[in-house]
Amino acid sequence: MAGSEIKGQLVIIGGAEDKEGDCKVLREFVRRAGGTQARIVVMTVATELPREVGENYIRVFGRLGAADVRIVDTVEREDASSASYLEAIEKSTGVFFTGGDQARITSILKGTEIDTAIHKRYQEGIVVGGTSAGAAMMPDIMIIEGDSETNPRVNVVDMGPGMGFLPGIVVDQHFLQRGRLGRLISALAQQPAVLGFGIDENTAVIVSDNKFEVIGEGAVTVVDVADLIHTNVGQILKDEALAICGAKLHILPDGYRFDLQTRKPILDNVAPSSMQPTVAA
Repeated sequence: MAGSEIKGQLVIIGGAEDKEGDCKVLREFVRRAGGTQARIVVMTVATELPREVGENYIRVFGRLGAADVRIVDTVEREDASSASYLEAIEKSTGVFFTGGDQARITSILKGTEIDTAIHKRYQEGIVVGGTSAGAAMMPDIMIIEGDSETNPRVNVVDMGPGMGFLPGIVVDQHFLQRGRLGRLISALAQQPAVLGFGIDENTAVIVSDNKFEVIGEGAVTVVDVADLIHTNVGQILKDEALAICGAKLHILPDGYRFDLQTRKPILDNVAPSSMQPTVAA
């Protein structure tokens, strides 16, 4: 879970966020990064179209009022030692990872000077955001790739080291749109994390002080496997179906919050009547 000593925030976006209309998710990233005083670094490492993608975010963040937006494009690991890039990160109030291929993020950045610099600034209080691949890389163990719209099996998903901004969690993106519940459960079965976040498109989880809030047009599916009463993961072969009994499932739309320490939704502002089941006549 996120450590209490960390002063920064995470904005983890399920992909395909609105860039033309109200831009609710990106607007909140800019707001939390300092609003009209925000100094944002756009990390284009995940994409094969860094100029096109980077300039698109420069346009959006600039329209929303950020004071300064610049691209850091690390094509090779050697680029992650660039003095100008490190200076940009040191002066930033927000770092944003674009979509693309999350494996490129870890292979090029993990363990480099830029990796160290971003984690240092995150601990000091900046906002680190990411969409799609930039969301998948947030945990310490991430989903590299896997099948969608399938029942849970060990061979459905490949896992690997992530960037470690949100340890102990598994994150999957484009969740509802690509039918990835089976993939998320398969990922949880492979490593020690007990919580999985499935984030819909144009939707974000904002993590701060061991809690998160949902914003956007979709929802976040939280799968909690801490108190399973049965699983067959130790008895099956890779291509055989997983059994998971006793998992908890939470569906959290815009405005709902969740406590990462207690692993429970925060329902203080939810009207009691809205929690009562509807009984058919």
